[in-house]
Amino acid sequence: MDFNMKKLASDAGIFFTRAVQFTEEKFGQAEKTELDAHFENLLARADSTKNWTERILRQTEVLLQPNPSARVEEFLYEKLDRKVPSRVTNGELLAQYMAEAASELGPDTPYGKTLIKVSEAEKRLGAAERDFIHTASLSFLTPLRNFLEGDWKTISKERRLLQNRRLDLDACKARLKKAKAAEAKATTVPDFQETRPRNYILSASASALWNDEVDKAEQELRVAQTEFDRQAEVTRLLLEGISSTHVNHLRCLHEFVKSQTTYYAQCYRHMLDLQKQLGRFPGTFVGTTEPASPPLSSTSPTTTAATMPVVPTGTGLAPPEEAALCLEEVAPPASGTRKARVLYDYEAADSSELALLADELITVYSLPGMDPDWLIGERGNKKGKVPVTYLELLS
Repeated sequence: MDFNMKKLASDAGIFFTRAVQFTEEKFGQAEKTELDAHFENLLARADSTKNWTERILRQTEVLLQPNPSARVEEFLYEKLDRKVPSRVTNGELLAQYMAEAASELGPDTPYGKTLIKVSEAEKRLGAAERDFIHTASLSFLTPLRNFLEGDWKTISKERRLLQNRRLDLDACKARLKKAKAAEAKATTVPDFQETRPRNYILSASASALWNDEVDKAEQELRVAQTEFDRQAEVTRLLLEGISSTHVNHLRCLHEFVKSQTTYYAQCYRHMLDLQKQLGRFPGTFVGTTEPASPPLSSTSPTTTAATMPVVPTGTGLAPPEEAALCLEEVAPPASGTRKARVLYDYEAADSSELALLADELITVYSLPGMDPDWLIGERGNKKGKVPVTYLELLS
């Protein structure tokens, strides 16, 4: 118990000394040990990294989950170390409503059939969104959160220790300065005419006491300087580790972009397939609200490309049946052919198109007057139109 009381009194004394030193520094009544410029730059970069990481983390959470109530719920589950319950995405909920509407309004009617097709596409979009949220959370949000809750807390702790060591060092410097000033005053030789002999004895005794106080203050200063230098080195190493943090966050950012690219590519593919399926339904209007279709001769490539990714009728090419025959008779150009890798499976809508399998290599080229969204593809002795969005051009 005595030991604890002594330690408590010692800690209280240290805290009081630091508080006095800190207050005097704020009022400009005490000198402050300044850190070198490189160290200050490291501190500034660390603070900037922490602040921007927090902002990016919060905004990414908003992007993945716009509902603030859902974000709060997920946060509480994580803090309680409980599994976050599976949540239905907006696309999946819309798909459910459309399927129920089709069942009630008549699944055999044109409207009901279209609702069923769209609900299936929306369900696939919801599943893709779920996968994207899961992948982005693991590959991007988790590393950022680990930095803020792990590495940054360690850096903050060591910075606080460094601040305390600096206050102790400056307090020791102030104590030594005061002791030397008192020693110099005590060793001043008194005037024989104005002082009594007794004052010589008191002056000598005070000088000896202040000599001991100076020695003690110098010893405390050496210890404080050693502890400050050691803590400064530890903090410097941690701050220099921010460069490794940037490299890790850069890798995570690439993973996030990759997952986002995959997600939007899947969404585009699903909607492209849906649009083609709806275009085959009799009496279905796809991508246009015009009351009547304009003449074929006046259809512009831009208008047709905006409705469905097929060869525009205004380009001068023949209908699908005749186009297939014409394509077989057209020889590839002497120059301008390229190799392409197929990104996704593609089902040919008619005989003028070439069915594709993911990861296969084909030869592609363009013909004069063709829609820029389409190319001519060749695989062996087969030839047909292929959509550019399904290809990765290699050479």
